[in-house]
Amino acid sequence: MPEPVDKDQYDASLAKLQEIFAGINDTANEISKWRCPYKNVEDRCTAAFACRNQDRAVPKGELAVCTGSDKLDYRSAWKLSEPIE
Repeated sequence: MPEPVDKDQYDASLAKLQEIFAGINDTANEISKWRCPYKNVEDRCTAAFACRNQDRAVPKGELAVCTGSDKLDYRSAWKLSEPIE
């Protein structure tokens, strides 16, 4: 039979997870204001579709290099209901 759950410890764990994910979310929201969501940390494109900013002159099996400017606001591509600041 499993041990009973300590409600206070459970609530504290949930609060800690909420804090961690809130920080991740805040960072992702800030980065999305200037960085393409398909561009990884190595400036490679992870999109499963063609993009004019993809440099495909890479060895077979490697991700295309992203040549896009980080000065663009990409949010309008997926956020239609919120105004861009």
